[in-house]
Formats: sequence, structure tokens, C-alpha cells
Amino acid sequence: MGKISNFTNSNDPQAINSRVFVGNLNTFALSKASIERLFKRYGHIIAISMHKGYAFIQYTNEFEARCAVAGEDQRLYANQPIGESNSLVVICIFFSALYT
Repeated sequence: MGKISNFTNSNDPQAINSRVFVGNLNTFALSKASIERLFKRYGHIIAISMHKGYAFIQYTNEFEARCAVAGEDQRLYANQPIGESNSLVVICIFFSALYT
């Protein structure tokens, strides 16, 4: 795996639309490298920032981010379903609507 940045808080509209919020994440059981392995199937990951219970994943474009949302919402990792209450979808669509 290549070097992945921790910087996921750019205000650039393209970057915002390419960012995925992953909620209900067991960050005690899943490392940054684990998250990268799970989500890289959807596209090129630029950055991952992890926090207690959630993470942001920055892709190179919106299509990759939307593929991740569609493929991973409610999937079970470390005995927890990620993206509770469709949090993956809400964050991606919310930011898209702001800049359309």
C-alpha cells in the first residue's frame, strides 16, 4: 500500500464531493490500513482520517466515492454494521447538493 495522507478536510467542492463519511466504525478493532484495504476496491484513496467511531475517506473523484457508499453501507466489520442510518449516503449527497 502506498502512503495515504490524513488530510480529508479540504473545502474544495470537488474534494468534498469525493469524500465519504463512515459512521458506526469500530476504530478499536480496525486500523487505517484495514480501512484502506476494505475501501480501495472502489477507487484510488488519497487520504483517510480516523476518529473515535468514524472515519473520512477521500477518493480522487465523486464516482469512486459513490461506489463506496453503494457497496459498503450497512456492511458488517468488526461485529458492527458501518454507516448506521445511511450516514454514508447522507454525507455524500448532502455535500453534492451544496455545490450543484
